[in-house]
Amino acid sequence: MSAKVQSFGDKAAIGLSMLCIVHCLILPFLLIVLPPFAGLLALSDEVFHQWLLIAVIPISIFALGFGYVRHKSCLVVSLGLVGCTLLVLATFLGEQGGETLFTVLGSMLISYAHLRNYALRRNFH
Repeated sequence: MSAKVQSFGDKAAIGLSMLCIVHCLILPFLLIVLPPFAGLLALSDEVFHQWLLIAVIPISIFALGFGYVRHKSCLVVSLGLVGCTLLVLATFLGEQGGETLFTVLGSMLISYAHLRNYALRRNFH
């Protein structure tokens, strides 16, 4: 896989993970502060979470997997997989199971793993 494709995968996974955090933490605040934007409530639907999950998981697996082939860091892959697992748990457990906490932690782990993956791959060029 080319370096450009791997770089795009890392950046896309980081961006989508950050979108998860924004969705969970900032959107509810904006809806309280700016009631005219209540039309954004469609974005708070669980389907939105599921679509983000469907996008993040495969991108993360491919980018981290191909990065591992190059840098052999089990820690980076493990952090990414733990992050993905937390996102899956958040989606299936819902609010009763601490969805926001799992989403934020999972997204942060995924972002960190992809930042490390990107940095390690660049060091091997």
